[in-house]
Amino acid sequence: MQDISIYLPGILMAYAAFLLAIASPGPAILAVIGTSMSVGRGSGMALALGIATGSFTWAVLTVFGLSALLATYASALIAIKVLGGLYLLWLAYKAFKSAASRHDIEAKELAGGRSSPLGYLKRGYIIQMTNPKAALAWIAIISLGLKQDAPLWVGAAIVLGTFLMSVVIHTLYALAFSTPIMVRAYASARRVIQGFLGLFFAAAGLRLLASRG
Repeated sequence: MQDISIYLPGILMAYAAFLLAIASPGPAILAVIGTSMSVGRGSGMALALGIATGSFTWAVLTVFGLSALLATYASALIAIKVLGGLYLLWLAYKAFKSAASRHDIEAKELAGGRSSPLGYLKRGYIIQMTNPKAALAWIAIISLGLKQDAPLWVGAAIVLGTFLMSVVIHTLYALAFSTPIMVRAYASARRVIQGFLGLFFAAAGLRLLASRG
């Protein structure tokens, strides 16, 4: 195994980007919260596991896709990092916009009626896999940690690490937000959290745009 110190900063940056991205509830997180509140923790946890599995699938597809592309066209790394950097800057804009807004998060039960735990797991997977922004998000996350000529274990570390975080954090959302008091507590700190996320995404985006290796 090559010297881990060369790749560890990028891997940790990818972890941080993923962790902070799911700290800001989007459609998938709001679905978990709404299901936990309206149906129950078990259904919310099943939905969360489905979403985490979808996230893992996107991560694997992105790592293998980018690795294959870079193996054929080494210069493509610059274009990938530019795309990822621009997307992170867009996330920063969205976070700052949310921080300036006074609207609270709105967690609602999924449309289409209630289902079994297996049904919620499948719905969670479909929600994540049909998210049109997921591919761009994973390009940005993976490109933060994937250097040119990086060994396979670097991509594997990013994929497995983010999958474990996804399972844990989405499950914690299902458990913690199964009561309205947690939604109100998050709403009270939402603007500060979104402002912090905006700063991080802006810094990460500029880092990618400035990177050449």
